Amino acid sequence: MKKSFLICISLILIITSSIQAQPNGKQLALKKSYFEIKIDGIIDDVWATADSIMDFTQHQPYYNQKPNRVTVAKILTTDNALYCLIKCYDDIENIQRTKGKLDDFAGDVVSLMLDTFNDKRTAYKFAVTATGVRADSRMLDDARNRDYNWDGIWFADGEIYDWGYVVEMEIPYKSIQYDESLNEWGLDFDRWIPHLNEDIYWCSYEENEGQRISKFGKLIFNGFKPSVKGLNLEIYPVAISKVEDLGNNKYDIEPDAGLDIFYNPSQKLTLQLTANPDFAQIEADPFDFNISRFESYFEEKRPFFTEGSEVFQASGRDRNTGFYRPLELFYSRRIGKKLPDGNEVPLLFGAKAFGRLGEWEYGGFSSITGEKNYTEDGQKYTEQRATFGSVRLKKQILDNSSIGFLFVGKHTEGNNFGVLDIDGAFRTSNWQLAYQFARSFNNSEGDYAFSAGFTKFEENSMTLVRSRYVGENFEIDQVGYVPWQGTAELIAIHGPRWVYDTGTLRSFMIYGGGGTSWEKVDNYTDLLSVLGINFQFRQNWGCEMTLVGGKSKDENKKYSYFESNFSSWFHSSPNWSGNFWGGYARTYNFSRNYLAYYSWTGSRFTWKILDYLNIGTSYNMWVEGNPDGNIEDITYNARPFLSFTPVNDLNISAYVDNLLVRSTDKLEQMIFGFFFAYNFSPKSWIYFAFNEVQERASEFNSAGNFIGKNLRTTDRAGVLKIKYLYYF
Repeated sequence: MKKSFLICISLILIITSSIQAQPNGKQLALKKSYFEIKIDGIIDDVWATADSIMDFTQHQPYYNQKPNRVTVAKILTTDNALYCLIKCYDDIENIQRTKGKLDDFAGDVVSLMLDTFNDKRTAYKFAVTATGVRADSRMLDDARNRDYNWDGIWFADGEIYDWGYVVEMEIPYKSIQYDESLNEWGLDFDRWIPHLNEDIYWCSYEENEGQRISKFGKLIFNGFKPSVKGLNLEIYPVAISKVEDLGNNKYDIEPDAGLDIFYNPSQKLTLQLTANPDFAQIEADPFDFNISRFESYFEEKRPFFTEGSEVFQASGRDRNTGFYRPLELFYSRRIGKKLPDGNEVPLLFGAKAFGRLGEWEYGGFSSITGEKNYTEDGQKYTEQRATFGSVRLKKQILDNSSIGFLFVGKHTEGNNFGVLDIDGAFRTSNWQLAYQFARSFNNSEGDYAFSAGFTKFEENSMTLVRSRYVGENFEIDQVGYVPWQGTAELIAIHGPRWVYDTGTLRSFMIYGGGGTSWEKVDNYTDLLSVLGINFQFRQNWGCEMTLVGGKSKDENKKYSYFESNFSSWFHSSPNWSGNFWGGYARTYNFSRNYLAYYSWTGSRFTWKILDYLNIGTSYNMWVEGNPDGNIEDITYNARPFLSFTPVNDLNISAYVDNLLVRSTDKLEQMIFGFFFAYNFSPKSWIYFAFNEVQERASEFNSAGNFIGKNLRTTDRAGVLKIKYLYYF
């Protein structure tokens, strides 16, 4: 444990400088228009005054080759907004028309990306399909990560012609943050051509790296700088009406109201406030099968917590491989959490502030939750009223690297919980070393934790290293998700990679490595070795297989650990996409408290039947063995769904989540969800959600005799929610 800690400290001390990423030499001059620009997909005469670019290059399937279709992009500005026009030439029968929810489309699409602080690390991305479906996101960590929860106020439309299609965008300056002193922004364009599986960019990137903000081209301001002033105030009154089934044909109707506020007093500061929020329109978490000794992790879905959440995350998360993930010291699911009896702690108030000052990024968070009584195992308990808070500071150093400080805390009557953290990342375009040091406190007690991750993708090889140490008394389950107290690990993987310019196979990689892990509860150092292969094919599909083996000890049992797993993915058709995965392991089953084999398999696919109708399902099966080598039980979970979008920004979706256990040969749980969502104006929504939960439970007759277990409705509720934007 000490050795792995010292190795990672040494790596951080050795790497104290960063190789400057060579910026792209491409430029586009921004010209000002004094005429109205109408966003309708029709090319007005005013666009003849704009400079244009058309020198795109393929990133896939044939790296660095000339695109098979012509694309032309133009940008203009007025005093109040930035405008973009992109002309995409293609045969009309090849254009994939799609309608869908925001951030949920797979047709022909173009994107505009803007680095408005010219910091080479963060950027806005605005994407539009040929039929005008919009999506947006924030690009982070030199494009290594994405924040898809960012939701800006901007406008777009598309129009299909017999020679291709046109997309127009309008991005009001008051809806984005930027540095008013700059003379240029970072800039790139992207076009996805589904029927060719072709992804093209204006800027050129290394095949092994992928897109990098540090290599964007430049949008040059010719005598013009955006400086929009105004209140920049967004107010959202929210009206809510809930109908809850109380049983015996009795229903409880609860009208309610809430308020959300966004305020940008400057282009470098955002304030966000919510009062009495309700998240009933959020889809239920998928079923999670867990045989480990650690609690399950669920992604945050509530808009108040997801918007701007990247500010409070530690640096260095590796989205592309998933190999390294920093310790999650701020786990917002702890706020307004679900209690053992299914009730939720009410969130009364929440506020966030985040922004920039020079090379500094900063953020603050505060929320108040109410008192809630609940029952567990027949005993009555009370979850106390609590105040949560967080402070974040991060500074850009060495051009494209960063160092930061994070505090997260929770206060209840007589108790204080929380954590302090220093983290950062050294990075260039093809490697990154992220690090994190943390100290917890639980009133007067506490402990230390550390994590680090190194990733490097060269033209012909890959190197991944990660390390983690969590002290025995590092307990932050009141504010974060770090369940691995008293553990340490060090894992390293390296392997060659072959890239092919032509043919069906695009790349092939073999990797191997090993590592150690230590758990105080067993006082034993596990040893493991890893061997894997990865295939990437030009028709946008691939597969990976991994073998892991070693020596381990759990619950005083020493054994030879073994695991094999595989995964595959495909999106070779604009109408089909899917994943298939599975594995087999000999490991300790903590849910049954014995050593045995364990296997799993799963899949997910979506099929676009029509331009406006998608269907699909996820399916999982978990097989638990017993010490005798026989099957102990099998658990099945399926979640079929459909998504119907007759017009842009209006979506109707439904799903049914089924849980079946072989030992009973019956459905143990079924969840039905129905959602209607209409985005009738920017950031203004009408939601209707209906949820019903059925669980198998014991039933008794009037005489008190047990008559069996049957599915019965344990929860049924409907919610109508209207949210309207007032924008000043």
